[in-house]
Parts: sequence; structure tokens; C-alpha cells
Amino acid sequence: MPVSVPPGILYLFQNLPSIIIPPATVAGLGQIVRNHTSIDISTWIIALACVLSLPVAFAVKVLYKDWKNEKDAAAQNAFLPPRVPDSLPAGLGLLRGALESFKNGYPGEQFEGFYELLGSHFINFRILYEDRFFTTEPDHIKAILATQFESFEKGPVFQRQMKALLGVGVFNSDGEMWKFHRSMTRPFFSKDRISHFDIFDRHAADALNQLKQRLREGYPVDIQDLASRFTMDSATEFLFSKDVQSLAAGIPYPHYSHLASASEAVDHPANRFARAFDDAQRCLSLRTRKGVNWPLSEFWQDRVKKDMVVINEFIDPILAAALQRKKEADAEKEDVEMKGRSEGEASENESLLDHLINYTDDENVLRDETLNILLAGRDTTTNSITYALYMLSKHPEVLRRLRQEVLERVGESRRPTFEDMKDMKYLRAVINETLRLYPAVPFNVRSSNRPVVLPGKNGSPARYIPAGTNVFLMHRRKDLWGPDADKFDPDRFLDDRVKTYITANPFIFLPFNAGPRICLGQQVSQPPPVSNGSLADNFPCPISLFPPPKQFAYHETSFFLIRLLQQFTNLKHVPEAQPPSSLPPPEWKLASGTKGTDDFRIKSYLTMSAMGGCWLSMEEGETQ
Repeated sequence: MPVSVPPGILYLFQNLPSIIIPPATVAGLGQIVRNHTSIDISTWIIALACVLSLPVAFAVKVLYKDWKNEKDAAAQNAFLPPRVPDSLPAGLGLLRGALESFKNGYPGEQFEGFYELLGSHFINFRILYEDRFFTTEPDHIKAILATQFESFEKGPVFQRQMKALLGVGVFNSDGEMWKFHRSMTRPFFSKDRISHFDIFDRHAADALNQLKQRLREGYPVDIQDLASRFTMDSATEFLFSKDVQSLAAGIPYPHYSHLASASEAVDHPANRFARAFDDAQRCLSLRTRKGVNWPLSEFWQDRVKKDMVVINEFIDPILAAALQRKKEADAEKEDVEMKGRSEGEASENESLLDHLINYTDDENVLRDETLNILLAGRDTTTNSITYALYMLSKHPEVLRRLRQEVLERVGESRRPTFEDMKDMKYLRAVINETLRLYPAVPFNVRSSNRPVVLPGKNGSPARYIPAGTNVFLMHRRKDLWGPDADKFDPDRFLDDRVKTYITANPFIFLPFNAGPRICLGQQVSQPPPVSNGSLADNFPCPISLFPPPKQFAYHETSFFLIRLLQQFTNLKHVPEAQPPSSLPPPEWKLASGTKGTDDFRIKSYLTMSAMGGCWLSMEEGETQ
């Protein structure tokens, strides 16, 4: 078994030259002066100088870096993004604020004041002398994700922060490794696989039966937990050909019920996996706030390690069984189907794991890739379903219109098809508007691998990005979406606002990333129908407003919503069922935007979710 080096020790070892060289240089110079001159320098002076050499050397390094970046920017007729001021040295006040916002704040609110203060949507949020650029400028986002894609990567800092969970999977790799992972998984997502709908239907039926039973008991239901189990079972069957039966563990009761703590399913493997997965993401998200120096806060122990024990206990037996099946098939020469198709093509009935094993039998690569896809397949779709239903509970007219479209197009019991979803424009608009206000992945991270100049806008100067700098992305602006940008209004994706805002600037809407790294489950095989030609050639549009039938993430969300609305109506949020710790402080009601209207707090880790769940009641629809 390989020896695991504590993160703090490894961090010190990697920075050993910077720690040793300054005091060693001072000590050496002191000794030279003693030996070759008549000056007698006392030992304590040399010792003090050695100690002081570290901060002095660090200050010189920082000042030189700032001077060089300013000089290089000027040479390009560009400017560095304005730096957020801080009352404490080294950005310690900003770090404290970031950690406090992570624990008790509303996602993204920390930056709204900074944008207004600095008069820029591109700012430098420097913490512990590490430059971190945040932008909500669509032209910059377009350059980072698409037109200057080769100049940006996930980068070594992000990869070290995420490696404990994501390894070298598709979401945590660059260069040839990323291309390898992408080439392995792309064929599996590029087919119209009817088996996907078989999977969705089977698990949706189970989930909705449990929903119906719990409502008949007189309790509201945590729709986030239900959606998570539906997506977990769907994703694992999709990945492994066998689901983990998380729905079989049952759904929770609200905290005020005497049955809430009496559940016998707490130690169900799927529940233990879900808790460990959530805890691991929380720790990784904290690392991103702390930046490159995160190992100092986990000096002696990697805090994700204990969660990975549970996660690997869950994944490894499935992985081992798949590898064994492959070995047996190879030994008996039964892999006839693989020989009969072109390389890289996925057969209709094989799982993603079976498909990946055709490329490699490296267990680490396979584990990393399945965990990466499971994160995307479970968490992001759970978020979309949860917040869509939450928005429907708060907007009864939208619920009425959407349910009417469902019943008119699909009916009360028929299974929806690809063509149904393609034609259900209001459903698409509801999902798009949900993702606009509550994107599953609210921040995106890139690191520049070379100096980059990003274009100015409306006469403003170009911005210079030094090599090796992190850039964080997010989106929601009134000047891009109109004065009602904080309001939930699906019609903005159907009326003249499409042409006014979105068609003219598609990169204002990025729920599934864009460019070569666009979400695998969202990739399209034909040009988007609403592009005006403003996008760079060969880069997918961020999203098309009405889907071609190859968008896995939208289909799973749409399928569950259709099946639920075929059977239920009159959705209502039940605040008293929310755990007390999940309720927003009373003063938030005075805030503008969704912060003032949300009925529960938001968790923003690697993905977004509802803290304490989203507890809804609903009524069974009448059969006509």
C-alpha cells in the first residue's frame, strides 16, 4: 500500500527551495563577511537576519511580480483587472469574508458590492497574494471557454484541490488526458439511446409511487431527496447496468415527525455514499476558497480521505464485477458485438462502464471517470428538478400553463418521447429559466497557461491576464437580461426578449458550460437553431433554446417533470417542514432579488443544492 504524505508536509516539501534559499543565502553571506573581512558580526544578528530574510524575500517576489505584470500589460495596451481593496494585509479580510459567506451567506453576494465599488465586472480578488480574477463579462467568458480555449485550463492548483475526489477524470484533467477521457465518453452520449428512457421511466415510477404514498400519510416530501434518489438510481444503472437501489432505502420524513429519527435506512449503502459524497464536495469547495495554500488548513490529514473510504467501498465492488465480466468475455471470445462495430462506438445495451473498459482496464482511470460522470449525472440533474418544482410551487400560473402543455401533448399516462420534448416549448422555457436563476454549477474555474489579453467592451480597455492565474465565472446581470432579471419568468425564453438579449449574446446563458468542454450530456450534433453567427466557428453554442434530441441532461429533467405533472398538481412549499438550520435569517426578507424571496438557504459546493432539502406538498390530479 502506498504511503500517504500529509497535505501540509507535501506543501512544505514542494515549497522547500523558497523556504531554504533566503536564510541559507544570508547565513552564507554572513560567514563570508566573517571570514574575509575584519567585520565581526555576532551570531544573533545573523540569526535574526536569516529569520527576516523570509518575509523580505517574499515581499520582493510579490513586488517584482506586480511590477512585471503591470509592465507586460502596458506592452499589450491593456490593463490588469482592478484589485478589491482590503483593510487587512495579505487579503486576510477578504479570506475571512469568503469563508463567512460560504458558511452563512448567499451565493455570489460577496462580489456584487465589489463590482459596483470598482465599476467593473472583472475584478482581482487577491487572497494571501494569490491573484484570482472573477468575471461576469460575456465577451471574456466567450474567450476563456471558446475562442481562446487553448490559453486556459483547469490548471495544477485546481487539480490538486480536487484530486482526492475527482482524480484525473474528465472534469479534473487537461491536455492529452482530458482528450483521452473525452474521447472515451463522447460516443456514449452522442446516440439517441431509447434505453435511457426505459431507465428514466422505471425509476420515475418508483419515485412517484413513494411520493404518492407519503402524501397520503399527510406529510410533505423533500423533493430534493426524492429527485436525488431518482437520479442516483438512473445514473448508476446508466453507468453500471445495475442501479444501487437508493429508492429502496425510502424517503425521509420531515423533522417534526417522530418517524424522522426512527428510519432504519440511515446505514443503507446508497445513503452512506450520498452523505460521504456531499461531505467530500463541501471540503473541496472550502479548498477553492482558501486557494493555493489550502494544505496548511489540512496539514496532517487530507479531510476528504475518510469520505473516500466510504465512496470507494461503494464503487470498487461494481468496478471489480465489470472488470471480471470483461475478462471472462475475452477469455471465452464472446465479445463478438464489439468486433462487429467501429472503434469507439457504443452499443445500445452496454453500460458506460462496460464501454470504458473497452478502452482501458486501469482501475484508477475507470474509478475517476465513473465518479466524475456520477457527479454530473446525479447532482446537476437533481438541482434542476428540485428548483424547477420549487419555482412551480411559488408560481401557480406557470404551473397551470406547464401542466396544461403536458396533458395536451402527452396526456395523463403515456410515456413522453423525444419528439414530445422537442415540441414542448414552455417546458423548455421553464427549465431554462430555472437554470438561469439556479444554475447547477454556479461557478466555473479556469487557469491561464500563458499571458492572455481579453477584449475591452464599449470602449473600455483590454484586460491582461498573467499566466497561471485562476479565473472564476458566474452569470446574472440586469444589464444583460433586463430590469426583471431577478424574477422567475419563463416567457423571457419565448417572447421578444430572446432576440433582444439571448440571440444577440448567447454567452450570457451558460448552464452547461460552452466550447470544447461543454457538458457531455448537453452536447449537440447540429448547429444551434438560434445562433446569429456571432459564435466562433467549431465551438458549440452555450445552449440552444429548443433541443435537438441529443441532450441527455435536459431529457432526464424533462422526463421526471412530465411524469410528475401528469399525476400531481397544486404544488406548495411547506416552510415548517424545513429543518430550522436551513431557514434564511429574517433580515434576508428585506434583500433584493432571490435572496429576499427564497424560503431556504442555498448550499454552493461543487454544485448547488437546497440546504435541508426542499419540502413540498401537492395534490393528485383528477383523472379525466
